[in-house]
Amino acid sequence: MGDKHDAAKVLKGFEGAGVLEVVQNGVGGTYRAVYTVKFAEAVFVLHCFQKKSKRGIATPKEHLDIVHTRLKIAQAYIKELRK
Repeated sequence: MGDKHDAAKVLKGFEGAGVLEVVQNGVGGTYRAVYTVKFAEAVFVLHCFQKKSKRGIATPKEHLDIVHTRLKIAQAYIKELRK
């Protein structure tokens, strides 16, 4: 529909890639969903996880690495789809 979720924020380190993050605090902890709206063909959910780190609000490196890898896969998939 072209709207952005009120809680969605640009994920740091991905400014130019259209990668957004939604953070939800719940009874069991804090949960994050990372997705990209970079492609007209689809919205790709790149990673969802429960944040367990007790040190600050920063996204742990291992989760950022997963997002980077999956974004590359999504880019390759779209490139192939457009052929």
